[in-house]
Amino acid sequence: MTPQQYGPLIGIGIALVVILLRNRQKRTLRPGLMWILPAVFTVLIGLGLWGMRQAPGADLTPYGPADWALLAGGAVLGAIGGYWRGRMVVIEKEADGVLKAQASPLGIILIIALIAVRSLARPWMEGHADSLGLHVVAVEQAFLLLAGGLIIVQRVEMFIRARRIMAGRPDDHVETAG
Repeated sequence: MTPQQYGPLIGIGIALVVILLRNRQKRTLRPGLMWILPAVFTVLIGLGLWGMRQAPGADLTPYGPADWALLAGGAVLGAIGGYWRGRMVVIEKEADGVLKAQASPLGIILIIALIAVRSLARPWMEGHADSLGLHVVAVEQAFLLLAGGLIIVQRVEMFIRARRIMAGRPDDHVETAG
């Protein structure tokens, strides 16, 4: 293993510890502010996608059908993962009407698995992009769309559920604190 490969592994280890510690406690859910993170991430992902093609020396060859399919696949897989993770969050409605959310251990396992698969697949995909008929930048962008779809759709799903719970309608993953 080369020293360049230790950096991402150390980053994943630190992220894993932060995720596990952060999700042990219930956090107050503020539905009125939940639009901020998806909006900011959408802008940042858009800038990231644009910037990847603007980098000095970037290959400006137009994308082919396989590249567009890869981008769509990354976005769809991220959206599916985000929806699933958002559905797994347990939302508890306190007696005073405040919503508390706690990530499910299965949702945490999903994030860990996605980080691991991404870390293992990315170098291989980038190294074999030409032999697979893919544009290297499209591979990088697909991983960015996967991460963005995961975060954005999770928040949107949680926002929809929070509004439903605040309106008094039933939800599959809600608990009422007495």
